[in-house]
Amino acid sequence: MFENFENIICVTSRKLCEIPLEKRLAELAELGLRRVILREKDMSEEEYISLAEKILSISEIELTVHNFPNTARKLSISRLHLPLSMLTEELCAEFETVGASVHSVEEAQKAERLGASYIIAGHIFATDCKRNLAPRGLDFLSSVCQSVKIPVYAIGGITPDNLRNVLNSGAKGACVMSGLM
Repeated sequence: MFENFENIICVTSRKLCEIPLEKRLAELAELGLRRVILREKDMSEEEYISLAEKILSISEIELTVHNFPNTARKLSISRLHLPLSMLTEELCAEFETVGASVHSVEEAQKAERLGASYIIAGHIFATDCKRNLAPRGLDFLSSVCQSVKIPVYAIGGITPDNLRNVLNSGAKGACVMSGLM
């Protein structure tokens, strides 16, 4: 487990949890986790809203909605994370914090031009989530970090053992899914 969660954003995957997701997040909040991106791609928006409402009851958690701008509006959540294909200047202007997922320097620069508050770059290390894809590595991460002025968070295979290398590459922090679920 990570010593602290200062530089960590939890990206959810309820299917990896042995207990209900909201209970797992409550446990992590007790350990100091604060930032969560609710990334449940297989849910309908109605199911997603119901889960988001449960997580909002964990007062320590700063919840970011993934992929559902209307849900963020409905629940008065000011943080939104999107795939780059959904990112627009209008959404960046509407929400307090908007992040985008990127996989190249060019995509990172596009996200910044559109007004993203931060980006998530990956995948950096080998991970079960991307079993058949080679990781992009720390040189890729360093190039992305140098190409933009907004914060960059690494994703993909991040562990307590490699977090220091991620930070030394210029990233503001890291996103972790499997290691926290």
